[in-house]
Amino acid sequence: MRYLLMVSHGTMAPGVHSVIRMLLGDRDNVLSHSMEDGVSADAFVSALEDVVAPIGAEDSVVVLGDIVGGSPLTNTLNVLTQKGLLGRTIAFGGLSLPMAIAALTGIEDDLDDAALRDSVLSESREGARLVELALDDEDEEDL
Repeated sequence: MRYLLMVSHGTMAPGVHSVIRMLLGDRDNVLSHSMEDGVSADAFVSALEDVVAPIGAEDSVVVLGDIVGGSPLTNTLNVLTQKGLLGRTIAFGGLSLPMAIAALTGIEDDLDDAALRDSVLSESREGARLVELALDDEDEEDL
């Protein structure tokens, strides 16, 4: 099985996971964990080990972390290394809902690693856009 694992500081990863459930339904292969304020790295890792327990040696993982180099992502990669899964892992930083949906869609469509990477990176770039507001003078008075 191919898993989507989201990790973050605060409650971002569980929040994105919640939105995925709302939009796409519950998925057994979607996992999330966060490092909330005041939680030590050791406590995060200990709880993360429970979260990733269902992932077996033959499985693969797509990891979305909030910040490249941040404690949640680096500790997650260390845990996956200890489980012998690093060679079967694709990791991204910059967690966003469009990235997560693209990753899950790519997993469900059984995209190969290269196509999945391209899809997730494309969605992450396209997901961030300036929203141009066209207001005439009359509308501005109502603001």
